[in-house]
Amino acid sequence: MRMEQVTESAEETPPGQTVRRREVYYIPGYDPFPPRRYRELYRCESSDQAKISGYKISQRPRKSDGPYGWHVRSEVEGLTTEAEVMILEWSDIVKDSMQAGIAATYLLLAKTAWIYLSTGVLMRLFRLRIGPGIAAMYPVIMLLGQLAIALLAAGLLGWGLSFVLPVWLSYLLGLAVIPPILHGFRRIDGRFFVHYLLLDFAFTAKHKGRNPPELEARLDDFARRICDALNNPELDEVLVVGHSSGVHLGVSVLARVIRAGAARGHPKLAFLSLGHAVPMQSYLPQAQALREDLRYLSTRDELFWLDVTAPGDGCSYALCDPVSSSGAAPGEGKRWPIVISAAFSQSLKPETYRKYKRRYFRLHFQYLCAFDAPRDYDYFLITAGPLALTDRYATRKSSASVSHACFLPQEQRLS
Repeated sequence: MRMEQVTESAEETPPGQTVRRREVYYIPGYDPFPPRRYRELYRCESSDQAKISGYKISQRPRKSDGPYGWHVRSEVEGLTTEAEVMILEWSDIVKDSMQAGIAATYLLLAKTAWIYLSTGVLMRLFRLRIGPGIAAMYPVIMLLGQLAIALLAAGLLGWGLSFVLPVWLSYLLGLAVIPPILHGFRRIDGRFFVHYLLLDFAFTAKHKGRNPPELEARLDDFARRICDALNNPELDEVLVVGHSSGVHLGVSVLARVIRAGAARGHPKLAFLSLGHAVPMQSYLPQAQALREDLRYLSTRDELFWLDVTAPGDGCSYALCDPVSSSGAAPGEGKRWPIVISAAFSQSLKPETYRKYKRRYFRLHFQYLCAFDAPRDYDYFLITAGPLALTDRYATRKSSASVSHACFLPQEQRLS
């Protein structure tokens, strides 16, 4: 990794503006979809937010080498800002982890449930926040329910056939309906996300909190790319955005960057973590490396770290400090993150909130979308507006309702 410090850009910025050029590196969560999905989401939602909030924003394809992304230009109160948004992609690793057949899926269910239950992690996560705990139990209950329905159908068919065939043959033929019924449930998983959630938890639990080697190698690549951006004298800010399980990946990437010495000086390095599920990994027994990265990042003055969650998001550990709740808070010197709420129930119209309230995955992506009445969080001003994250939230304190509770066993906490 390159470690040279960069010098201040000679181009002056007008009053009220601290960023003229920015690079944004977005780290998705456990998502098999191609990065163009995020481009279209950004295009549609930024247009809606600009109309609501009274600024201008436009987007065009990015033609430079490097990760897939797009170019954004904003005009806010007469101030023009250019941004390159790039996706740090690991969807290929996700896809590879989602190839399990029906039998293998139920084997993963047993293994994953055993890891979370035998280590006591599941009960501790329930104590921390009940919403994500329910999300963890949802695929277990649903998959067992689907299996029960298939077995019941097999039994009923066998019973019906027993009137015309030998009993042993009728029930043997009845068992043949189990695979197609379970495959049928999987084909409509886009409505229920049962298999998706199980595979997400299984991927996290497979190594009991450690990242698999192929993901570790990808994080090294991400860190090298961010180090190169930090050495670009034309940039005023390098912003890393992590969403969902992309948050703990972002923590590990930025810990690498800062340990390499690449973040000293200019431009400003910032981290925006959205809808984090950090304890799902940090509570596992072999997540020591993640807990060390969390502690390290929480004390550094080379970056600004803002964490945004919302109580309405049942898939995140809303208003749980990801460092403190993971048993990684230092005895002194903790600076980050500043933890605030996106306050879905207040920043969305009542009819909008009611529309999405039971669409849990849609709410989990609301951080990347337009708000009817944005408070102090606007994703598009943060990623494309004229103020650096550190300047936008310079005087902001963590919300009063932030929880620092930790339910890890004492021996797993960092001393």
